[in-house]
Amino acid sequence: MFAASLTEASNTDRMPDFSWDTVPRYMHVRKAAAFTPEEIEYLASFPLVTFEKTTGMKDAGSTEKGTWLAAKAIKTVNPRCKILYYRNILVHYAMYGADKELADIPGAFLSDKKGNTKLVRQKVPAYDLSNSMVRKWWLRNAELTCKSKYIDGLFVDGNIKVLEEGYLRRQVGEKKKAEVETAYHRMMKKLPETVGRDKLVIANVIRARFDQAGLEYLDYFDGSYIEGFEHAVGGMSREEYMAKGIAAVQKAARSGRIIAFTIGMGTYADTDMDDENHEVDRKAFASVQDRFTYSLALFLICAEKQSYFMFSDGYGVDRSRGKLWMKDLPEYSRPLGAPKDPAVRSGYSYQRKFEHADVSIDIKNETANINWK
Repeated sequence: MFAASLTEASNTDRMPDFSWDTVPRYMHVRKAAAFTPEEIEYLASFPLVTFEKTTGMKDAGSTEKGTWLAAKAIKTVNPRCKILYYRNILVHYAMYGADKELADIPGAFLSDKKGNTKLVRQKVPAYDLSNSMVRKWWLRNAELTCKSKYIDGLFVDGNIKVLEEGYLRRQVGEKKKAEVETAYHRMMKKLPETVGRDKLVIANVIRARFDQAGLEYLDYFDGSYIEGFEHAVGGMSREEYMAKGIAAVQKAARSGRIIAFTIGMGTYADTDMDDENHEVDRKAFASVQDRFTYSLALFLICAEKQSYFMFSDGYGVDRSRGKLWMKDLPEYSRPLGAPKDPAVRSGYSYQRKFEHADVSIDIKNETANINWK
């Protein structure tokens, strides 16, 4: 089982600010154009921000430079905001300045028996991590970008694709798939030292589909981004899958790990959460408000110190969709207060009391209530 938080023996100032006064929040965003001053002011209000791929590349020329510039602007407004640089560990998104070096590495991408390298959704290449030159290239980019005083750490995506036993195995073969996973573990062991022990490393890694719901891989990281909560995998019912995921998030949060809990509007969003459609609304909720209440209740039964919430209609904000970007819902201003006890579970129902709110949720029937006092 995973060890206690990596942060316990390190400088606590590197952790994001946290308060139970109101709902603690997280921001995960991408915009190819430069952010406006008003958008920077908004982003600076969050304690923890991840800048996704494409950030600023239209104006800065690359995701690295765009992320640096956006981070610098935010730090001018709020020096305490913690900012993460996004990198996918497996999927190649050609949006980085470092791609020029990758072009000189022979066999950088995985290929099937016909030599096809566009294996991810039949559109995008995947890194062959068993290639030592690819590993060095990826780690070097993480190191150089995180050296900036404006970048507080790294967000590592794509872990599930590496660790899921069946993903791409048919295309690349069982031997190559195993080699890629072995190489991944080698990289993750090196990563904290590579980017610097004063930097955060957050991963998209907790998933109920694994034997221990991803907790078996958490020793590498300071915390986990949370998504993919509302679907069934491996023969489990939806509610069984969710209950296993909830237990894992609760355990990770109680250990002191950062939890960036992100959930989508589902059918109410104009676009999917991202291009892989991780979040699927399983029920036709009566209203956006009902969907929001259910999502927030799900977060609150899991949350501990260093847990943060994001309710989203998508990460890309180049074109305003008029729903959630730069809009704060009334519940975000309500007094919350610290939890009085851990959540109590009965079947597929959970209850938890906070200083200023009582929370109940039924994940089987997909109903929830938050009684704000």
